[in-house]
Amino acid sequence: MKQRVAFIGLGNMGGPMAANLLSAGFAVSVFDLSDEACKVLAGKGASVAESAKAAADSVDFLITMLPAGKHVAGLYLGDDGLLSMLDASTTVLDCSTIDAQTAREVGEAAAARDIGFLDAPVSGGVAAAQAGTLAFMCGGDAKVFETAQAVLNAMGRASFHAGPAGAGQVAKACNNMLLAVHMLGTCEALAMGKEHGLDPARLSEIMLASSGRNWSLEVYNPWPDVMEGSPASNNYQPGFMVDLMAKDLGLAMDVAKTAGIDNSMGQLAQTLYEEHQGAGNGARDFSSVLERYRQK
Repeated sequence: MKQRVAFIGLGNMGGPMAANLLSAGFAVSVFDLSDEACKVLAGKGASVAESAKAAADSVDFLITMLPAGKHVAGLYLGDDGLLSMLDASTTVLDCSTIDAQTAREVGEAAAARDIGFLDAPVSGGVAAAQAGTLAFMCGGDAKVFETAQAVLNAMGRASFHAGPAGAGQVAKACNNMLLAVHMLGTCEALAMGKEHGLDPARLSEIMLASSGRNWSLEVYNPWPDVMEGSPASNNYQPGFMVDLMAKDLGLAMDVAKTAGIDNSMGQLAQTLYEEHQGAGNGARDFSSVLERYRQK
């Protein structure tokens, strides 16, 4: 008998993730405020529910991918929240990228009802969601993490147990702050070389073989036409939007503040990305920040 999964939130990330669950043989019920997003999944074999509660009824796993902490809290908590209708037969995975405190609150509320819960934000972007190669950073009980392996493996290439509830969100904030910093550094270095007559493709090759090697340079090169298939080679579409990077940097600032960490690099990255966002680039891929260095 197929395991039953409810998937709520079918945006650029959630839609492909739900599709990969269908491809892996799960019986998937879906819900989203967008009728078009639901129709796409219905065409792939999902059943479309009339509400989030209807989608989550009698399922083995409930997965959510929502915009912010307020949406997650609103969906799960309170007398009318989804946790009020679930029991220990359902394992909950919230794959949204939200503040760690909300993730802890939902995790504690789930534990009080003996419901397995993981905050499981993802890394890899839209392309990885489509390819089923996401990385999951999970916070929650270790036994729940093991229970969730089947669904995590259907959507990603790797999953990590970071610690108790909320730890997945902390790990995601740390990761994306570092991502922002090394993307900015990569853009600066390539722009410097270009202005001195170096070919960005050759400079990339040199740095990849040297100590400046990093993920932004190797996997997501921000210079147009250096890397086939990268957002930079498609007018910075599609990809991980500047709006989302700005949001994630805000979450990282909260994590640093509560820990008493002076994250000067992260703060500068936040300032630069918010400037880029304010210049009308919010819907473009975050590697488009290169253009601030090319428009001298």
